[in-house]
Amino acid sequence: MTAVSLEHRTVPADTGEVTLLIARQVEPGHEAVFERWARGILATAAGFPGHLGHGLFRPSADGAPWFLIHRFRDAEACRRWQESPERAAWFAACEGHHHIEVARRELTGMETWFAEPGAVTPAPPRWKMAISATLAIYPISLAGSYVLVPHLTGLHPVVSSAVIACVFNVLMTYAAMPAVSRLLRGWLRGPRA
Repeated sequence: MTAVSLEHRTVPADTGEVTLLIARQVEPGHEAVFERWARGILATAAGFPGHLGHGLFRPSADGAPWFLIHRFRDAEACRRWQESPERAAWFAACEGHHHIEVARRELTGMETWFAEPGAVTPAPPRWKMAISATLAIYPISLAGSYVLVPHLTGLHPVVSSAVIACVFNVLMTYAAMPAVSRLLRGWLRGPRA
């Protein structure tokens, strides 16, 4: 059986970065052909303006789906790719690949910090994400005020602000937000059904 879903949802109007997470189920024995197809479509998308990166993740267990990830600068860049003739050509030429889309998520802004790998559950409510982000940035801001800012007083405000933004962003992305979202996972997700 060859089945390919061409369906896509409209990306929410958002000026922030968009991460597109797609799960595809591949029939046993067709993994190598699918992987060549997936790498090809990802490489084509990488050439589009506003495309920030991509990834391909093999199944975590037999029978589990493959995951394709695209990152775009904004919703408009994501929309251009999804409506492009290049993308349509890849799907038109995928006969024999024996795969079907089983899930799709579009993450914007802070949602990407709270997405569980391999999960297609909705992001927590925005008010919970805001509280979590505040708990993550507060110690960074406090430490930055005492450790970083005194060393930047001689720099032009534009340069010192850029340094602070870069350091805070790296610490939030790689240290603070992963730690806070892990610690507050139960509260963020609420009771499981």
